[in-house]
Amino acid sequence: MTTHRRLRRLLTASLTLALLAGAPAFAQDAGDCAGFDRPIVFGELGYDSADILTDLARFVLEEGFGCATDAIPGATLPILQGLIRGDVDVDMEVWVDNTPEFWHEALAAGEIRELSHVFDDAAQGFYVPRYLVEGDAERGIEPLAPDLRAVTDLPRYADLFRDPEQPDKGRFYNCVIGWYCEGINNVKMVVYELEDHFTNFRPGTGIALETTMQTAYTLGEPWLGYYWEPTGIMGRLDMLRLEEPPYDDACFAHMNAMAEADTPQLATDACDYPVVVAAVGLGSAFADTIPAPIESFLDAFYLQTATINEMLAFMEANDAGTQEAALAFMRESPDVWGAWLADVDPAVTERVRGALE
Repeated sequence: MTTHRRLRRLLTASLTLALLAGAPAFAQDAGDCAGFDRPIVFGELGYDSADILTDLARFVLEEGFGCATDAIPGATLPILQGLIRGDVDVDMEVWVDNTPEFWHEALAAGEIRELSHVFDDAAQGFYVPRYLVEGDAERGIEPLAPDLRAVTDLPRYADLFRDPEQPDKGRFYNCVIGWYCEGINNVKMVVYELEDHFTNFRPGTGIALETTMQTAYTLGEPWLGYYWEPTGIMGRLDMLRLEEPPYDDACFAHMNAMAEADTPQLATDACDYPVVVAAVGLGSAFADTIPAPIESFLDAFYLQTATINEMLAFMEANDAGTQEAALAFMRESPDVWGAWLADVDPAVTERVRGALE
C-alpha cells in the first residue's frame, strides 16, 4: 500500500480500539506457547497485504508454538496507538518511513520495539508491460520499444501510447485524482519533460486505473502509468518499472513541497519514490515479556514483495480470503517459512508441518 492509501485510511478512521476489541481468535490454544500465558493480540489493519502477514504469523504461533491469538481491527493510526498503550501486542506491517512522530518518540523511549524488516523492497513508479520492451514469444508479441528503460526514453516512444482523445500525444495513466501520488507524479511529468508528449490522465478510482492496465495487457497493447506494490495485479501481470534518478531526501522534499503548493510547473528536481520498508512492531506490554523463541520467529519473518504479490493474485484468482492465501503459501513454500523457525525447537516446525497436512 502506498502513502496515499495510508493517508486516506488515517483520515477515514473513526472507530477506537476500545470499540473494536473482542474480535474472535481464529484458532484455539494447542500447547504452552513457550511459557506465555495469555492470547497474543495482533493489530488487523484491514488491507490484504498486512492481513496475510498477520494470518501467516498467527497460524505458526497457534499450530507451532501452541499459542492462543486474537486480533483487534483498526486503521493504521489507532493500531499504532494501541501498541503504545499495550492494547495490541504485534503489528506485522509497520511502515518504517511512514510512521507519525508519536511512534518515533515511543521507540526512542523504549516503550515499543521494531524487529527486523518483514519486507524491504516494495516499489511504486512508472510501469509498462514487459512484453513492450522484451516481447513475448508465447503470445506472439514483438518488442515495440526494445530500448525503453528509463523515463527519459519515453518521449521517443510517445506514439506507442497514443491517447484516443488527443492522438498527437501519448497517454500517461497517473495516480487516482486526489491521492498523494498524483501530485508527486504531476511534478515528475514537468521535470522529466513529458508534458509536451503525453496527456496526464487521472483515473477517478483505483479500480479504474487497474482496469486500464488489465485491459491493455490482455490485448497485448502498450500501456504506461503509475502503480505500486504489493498488489494482486502485480502478481498477475509481468510489468516493468522504468528507471528514474535515484531517490534522494532533498529531491523528494522538493517534489513534495511543489505538489502540496500545487505548483508542479515550478519544480526543478525529480527522482524515484523511496523503497518501502516494513517491520514487525511489538507493543509496550509485549516487548519486554515476549518469550525468546517467539521473538526469534517474528524477527526472522521476511517475505519478498513479489511473493506477497503472488498471494494477493491467488486471492483474486480463487475468490479467496487472506487465511486461504496464507495456508496455500505455507503448503507450497516450506523452505520459506521453515527459515523463520530455524533457530527455535525443531518440534515447532514439525507441528506446523503436521497442521498443514
